[in-house]
Amino acid sequence: MASTGVFFHPRRGRSPFPEAFLARVSLCESNLIQTLIDMSKNLVNSFSNKSFSLQCKNFRSLIRKIEIFIMLFEHLHDSGYSVALSSTAKLCFEEFYVLLYQSKILFDDCTQTSQIWLLIQNCMISHGFQYLDREISMVLDVCPLQELISCEDVREQVELLRKQLERNEFLIDQRDEAMRIRLFGFVEEFGFGMIPDAMELRELFQERLGIEDANGYRREIEFLEELICHHEDYIEPNPSILKGIIALTQYCRFLFCGFEDDDGVINFQNHGEQMKNLITEEIAKTFVTLPKEFSCPISLDLMQDPVVISTGQTFDRSSISKWLKRQHMRRENYTCPTTGQLLAHIVLAPNRALKNLISLWCVAQGMFSEPKDTRRQISPPVSSTRAVIEANRATAMLLIKQLSCGPDIGKTVAARWLQMLASIREEDAVYIAVAGSIPLFRKLLSSPHPKAQENSINAILTLSAYYSNMSLIMDEVGCLELIVKVMRSGYTEIARENAASILSTLCTVHDYKTRIAGKEGAISGLLWLLKMGTPREKKVAIGTLYLLSSHVDNCTKLVEADAVEFLAEAMENKGVAESATGALNFLVKHPIGANAVRKDGKAISGLLTLRISGTNRARATAVATLRELYRDCLQCNQLRRAVPAFLTNPLIPPVDRFREGHSVLQHPLLDMPDERNED
Repeated sequence: MASTGVFFHPRRGRSPFPEAFLARVSLCESNLIQTLIDMSKNLVNSFSNKSFSLQCKNFRSLIRKIEIFIMLFEHLHDSGYSVALSSTAKLCFEEFYVLLYQSKILFDDCTQTSQIWLLIQNCMISHGFQYLDREISMVLDVCPLQELISCEDVREQVELLRKQLERNEFLIDQRDEAMRIRLFGFVEEFGFGMIPDAMELRELFQERLGIEDANGYRREIEFLEELICHHEDYIEPNPSILKGIIALTQYCRFLFCGFEDDDGVINFQNHGEQMKNLITEEIAKTFVTLPKEFSCPISLDLMQDPVVISTGQTFDRSSISKWLKRQHMRRENYTCPTTGQLLAHIVLAPNRALKNLISLWCVAQGMFSEPKDTRRQISPPVSSTRAVIEANRATAMLLIKQLSCGPDIGKTVAARWLQMLASIREEDAVYIAVAGSIPLFRKLLSSPHPKAQENSINAILTLSAYYSNMSLIMDEVGCLELIVKVMRSGYTEIARENAASILSTLCTVHDYKTRIAGKEGAISGLLWLLKMGTPREKKVAIGTLYLLSSHVDNCTKLVEADAVEFLAEAMENKGVAESATGALNFLVKHPIGANAVRKDGKAISGLLTLRISGTNRARATAVATLRELYRDCLQCNQLRRAVPAFLTNPLIPPVDRFREGHSVLQHPLLDMPDERNED
């Protein structure tokens, strides 16, 4: 749909076709009549055989007028007036050229635009046809046709057209108008919590508007969304009502077209291969694969307004604001959603560099990422907002039904769409979870198809962001075990990473930390990701381990899984060193954890290193951990034996190595005799 619908609007002034005046170039007088003939015939040939769902009478009427123009222009051409026109006649025929160009614009707009938008703008488009009739009548009145026309038949046809235009009244097709009112009636029904009759919806969308397949519905939705994005300041009806119509159209798409399209099928063969052609062409067109750096870790959607929190993690402003608001309402400490670290402050620093990169990427993809100006936003009417919510809920029920008993391809597509619906607002996510989707997602986690597993884990991650859904996930028998399994051996990197993110999100509830740590393979899987995973997987894994270590009952499990060794190695990675130090700080507060850290010379060396070269938070945490470790003479002697390893660390400048090592060896407690010499 190339056209965005240039229709008459009162704010645009007298003419609804401002582009037409660009066509008013200097036309050669000798070719003027021939140009008008060619242009008129081109319009008739292009549009006379097309079937129109809307504005049929106005279309046919305008085409008949152009056919009379062809008769007139050909007569003038044959009569030799091509090169002998008075100045008045020449001016009038130039106006004919503009009118033909305006007619082409109107035809193009009406045939290339969204059928739903055409129906919504029924009255405005009718005004466009009336405007052309008025302009044609004016040109016919001024043009000295009586002097030019010698053929009686042509004169009679032109005279009949002139009289017809004089008594022509504003025409709105009542059938089209009834359809428009019915469309808004469907939205209103959703606003009152009722689901419109399926037969009536089918009659309007498929039989009247001719939207017959999933691609047709997708194009309609894309057009309306683009319209809101670019013209929300002056479009009528207002964007809130259009969003209700979009939600209604989305509902009809799944109600009538199902989940399998002729455009493509999911290929479930060769499971071990890199995922290619795993989703239908329709889904591939709808969802462009986002670079991981551009997606919000909470919503998994493209970040519109990326901001950085105190831990250095980047989120979309709306998502992290909702997260912090929920923690404030539950009177919890503010923590990072991905790492679980406590936030030093809740100031959200805009990441303008990333925002510019996202904008450039969106332009390259033909997408539009600019956020709406919140200062201009007006609260939508309650009924329109309610209609969107109810339509989305009705769509969710169709998707859940498909997730329950549909074919593999349908379940995969349904999981993806449910994840998208759940990310819109908290109410939708809660509704989807309560409606019984979590047991169905759990079953899909065991699917042998990579995309099905990935879509399911993504949906659970989106649902887990809301506190009321966490208990449903934890209480679902076998769900936590399967999440751990996906984290350890999921088909794709995204699935493994998001499975770990689910555990991190669930760990924000203190009582869930022991249950998660007690699941077989949970801690070892996180440690494996910390050691062997991608940079993003490592960040998610260390954040989850940090949260698990904050519960005293998990200390023994972590030590038995050799977590100290993995954390000591992680302190050498700048990306996760801060969280690794924090996890060790929790462990040393427990006697078992403290002993394990003291026995690990690499851990002590890493703490000493971070005391010098780490971030402010890492240095403070390292100092606190070291103080906890050497409280008595035995501990200090163990610390002293770790100093040589620190002194040979090539990552620390020699001067700093000597100064720090000397300060440790000169610690007052280190003057006490070594336990080996006490005998």
